[in-house]
Amino acid sequence: MDRKEFLNQVGIGAAALLVPACIGGLAACGKSNTGVPAVPTNVDFTVDVSSGALATNGGFLVKNGIIIARTNSGTFLAVSAACTHEGTNVNFVANSNKFVCPNHNAQFSSTGVVTQGPATKNLTSYNTSLDGTTLRVYS
Repeated sequence: MDRKEFLNQVGIGAAALLVPACIGGLAACGKSNTGVPAVPTNVDFTVDVSSGALATNGGFLVKNGIIIARTNSGTFLAVSAACTHEGTNVNFVANSNKFVCPNHNAQFSSTGVVTQGPATKNLTSYNTSLDGTTLRVYS
């Protein structure tokens, strides 16, 4: 086998290994239109805010697909965590009272409304109520 034949065989072998992966990747992409997880529905759960990220103003956490944030004034916000652009979990920026996607810098108001793209769809907003140190998040 000469050099040309060897390189040809290596190329064919590599292609044979990569084609199924490429096809599988395309098929997986075709199963979801956006890659964004489904928005949580029928939400009703509680969180203890006496310790952890929600014990201090400006803190946030993600639970059950929802980002829960404590504003600098001490109120609580809850919106769907997955950015509507590509599904990355957003972060809460307390000093500007907004949610920001770390991936492409999409920005959302405290109620989940898109204020800067590339996202074009709002985050879903959820209700919160505080009873002592127990925060209820619900639809």
